[in-house]
Amino acid sequence: MRMTTLTRPAAAAVLTALLVLSAQGQPAPIPSTVTTISVPDMECPNCAKGVATKVAAVPGVAKVETNVKERVVRVTPKDCTVLSPKALWVAVEAGGHDPAKLEGPSGTFTKTPPN
Repeated sequence: MRMTTLTRPAAAAVLTALLVLSAQGQPAPIPSTVTTISVPDMECPNCAKGVATKVAAVPGVAKVETNVKERVVRVTPKDCTVLSPKALWVAVEAGGHDPAKLEGPSGTFTKTPPN
């Protein structure tokens, strides 16, 4: 059996072609599913804790992060779950605060969302 030896430029071309072909089979990146809620009157850790507790009780919520300095709440859903923007908005209100803006996969809202 005769073996063929590739030159360096030919070997580099083959390797590049293999890398390009393998990258084509990769799935597209998943868009962000995190919902960010601006809460201007969330001024202290206790306020943030109250809001986080109410938001965490919304069905489908996996994680809630609050940032008092930025005055935002970031909500991550459980896998394969689409959170209700209205339920999140109402939960912030139930926590005693007024959301100013909600941005997520379902859109951007500056008043109570319809769904």
